[in-house]
Amino acid sequence: MDEMEKAVIKATRRTVTGKKVGAMRREGKLPGVIYGHHLEPIAITMDQREASRTLATLTSSSLVNIELDGQMHAALVREKQKNYIRGTLLHVDFLAVSLTEKIRASVAIEIHGVAPAVKDYNGVVINGLESIEVESLPQDLPERVVVDISELKNIGDGIYVRDLKLASNVIVHTDKDEMIVVVTGGTTEETIVEGEATMAEPEVIEKGKKEEEVED
Repeated sequence: MDEMEKAVIKATRRTVTGKKVGAMRREGKLPGVIYGHHLEPIAITMDQREASRTLATLTSSSLVNIELDGQMHAALVREKQKNYIRGTLLHVDFLAVSLTEKIRASVAIEIHGVAPAVKDYNGVVINGLESIEVESLPQDLPERVVVDISELKNIGDGIYVRDLKLASNVIVHTDKDEMIVVVTGGTTEETIVEGEATMAEPEVIEKGKKEEEVED
């Protein structure tokens, strides 16, 4: 993904902290913080609607440009705090990165397709890993790893980390023998039916800094 293709989120510096942040949210603002590569933690504010729309399209390994003080900061989303009742974002942490230095990140695995063994032999598709850990330049990070299970024709067929086809400039740190998906006999609720695709939320590798850490 080149510089022009990265999503952009406009932000301004935030001086409001503590309990006053609630009032800011009611005005349609989303608080956050950006920290990382040679950058002291900066409390920021974004437009709730615009930022939420953009963030909904990103994974934990997607690059995004944070436009702040007239400068673009390449970053990854490190942590999102949500109000699960309302389904709205409360706070977002961004990790600023250098496009010339390799980083490690967790990349989500998506399962696509239908395994013939399910239909032909009443097999059951069992999911293993939900994400893998990789290392590359930030702009070379895959946003997701798509695993096609349409070649799993027999009971016992499976796909492992060693079977993944990734770009040569992406190093995989997850054990190559870790199982991603396998077909077993029997019937359970984990059977994947035709037309369905599962997407796993990757674990956050590095928890974001708490908001108190950027307060004056």
